[in-house]
Amino acid sequence: MKTYKVVTIGGGSSYTPELIEGFIIRYEELPVRELWLVDIEEGREKLKIITALARRMVKKAGLPMEIHSSLNRRDALKDADFVTTQLRVGGLEARAQDESIPLKHGLIGQETNGAGGMFKALRTIPVIFDIIRDCKDLCPDAWIINFTNPAGLVTEAVLNHSDWDRFIGVCNLPFGMEMGVSKILEVEKERVRIHMAGLNHMVFGLDVFLDGTSVKKEVLDLMVTRSSALNMKNVMDLPWSPEFLKGLGAIPCAYHRYYFQKEEMLAHMLEDFSKGASRATEVMEVEKTLFEKYKDANLADKPEELEKRGGAYYSDTACNLISSIANDTGDIQVVNTRNKGAISSLPYDCAVEISSLITKNGPIPLATGVLPVGAEGIVQQLKSFEKLTCKAALSGKYEDAFVAMVSNPLVQSEKIGRLVLDELLLAHESYLPQFREVIENLRNKS
Repeated sequence: MKTYKVVTIGGGSSYTPELIEGFIIRYEELPVRELWLVDIEEGREKLKIITALARRMVKKAGLPMEIHSSLNRRDALKDADFVTTQLRVGGLEARAQDESIPLKHGLIGQETNGAGGMFKALRTIPVIFDIIRDCKDLCPDAWIINFTNPAGLVTEAVLNHSDWDRFIGVCNLPFGMEMGVSKILEVEKERVRIHMAGLNHMVFGLDVFLDGTSVKKEVLDLMVTRSSALNMKNVMDLPWSPEFLKGLGAIPCAYHRYYFQKEEMLAHMLEDFSKGASRATEVMEVEKTLFEKYKDANLADKPEELEKRGGAYYSDTACNLISSIANDTGDIQVVNTRNKGAISSLPYDCAVEISSLITKNGPIPLATGVLPVGAEGIVQQLKSFEKLTCKAALSGKYEDAFVAMVSNPLVQSEKIGRLVLDELLLAHESYLPQFREVIENLRNKS
């Protein structure tokens, strides 16, 4: 039986026990012989803690899976079959800036949407490209499974600005939506499938199937009173009106609230901000608690508190995908991949988040045609923003970053967009080497 070598970049993440659990559960179908956990020097202590926990989990399971750790990814990558990426450039401190600086100027501050999401992409895309260069040298046949946010934007950059095609973006949101629908319908998750299409964190459930039969109308009716079942831990829960759901004719995801309930979401975030609270500060506390638990030499299981981190179903999402590629299953999963005409109103080569057949040669997106009219405009606008952000991340030009910022539907202001752009550039100077000259000019002006 073929065995596999998996390398996880960002192995010191608090999410990693989810991944370990996923590989343990699936060992019979996906025998991982080596799992390498890789991090950077700043993550040395967390990596040490996670590695020890991973070894305890594998030992308890009685599996011949070797757990290695390294601060040098080139030492780890040689002959890898799969490389997973779950990194956060700048850590949670950078996330706090992404959230607080836009809020200071009256804009939504969020790690994957708006100005904050743009800057997470500007910091992340060059690092992902560095990883790809190493993979080309050391494991040219590996699949890179990217969980790093913003997953769709990162996938867009790789598929259209590099020559690496074996790259798939994953997100736990679609899996969580199917779990939520199964709870609404009070059935097992395996009986439910949502046909999804759109962009990462702007994906729509176009149809819902229970045992192969469409039940979309029933689910939309039930969502009026039970939409909380589909919400995420990191997004404020606001109900959808029956008129909106009926008019949209599709299942919205949690992140749609930032666009379709913008005023209420902003007011809530500003209230928290006035008290010195944010999702970043909340996650910092959760992580502190988690790592104290992870240190316990008697702990050999994933703790329940990990779900508060926002990573629920990560192992199911990532490990299901890896297993399906390895076993050429041809099952349907929601991934970020090249459109290839599946959504007819978006460019052929662009990255989309869409229900796809998973094969040993990668995803085959399911033909969708045009999106509902209520989804079409916002998806087109965000795809333009994604393309502009990719251009800025690779050019390091101020004008490219400025037009990307202003074009985002959560900004749409030259005046405020400039203020936020300049402040975020200065705040993240250490992680934006491509903007070094731009940032020096900003400092000289100030």
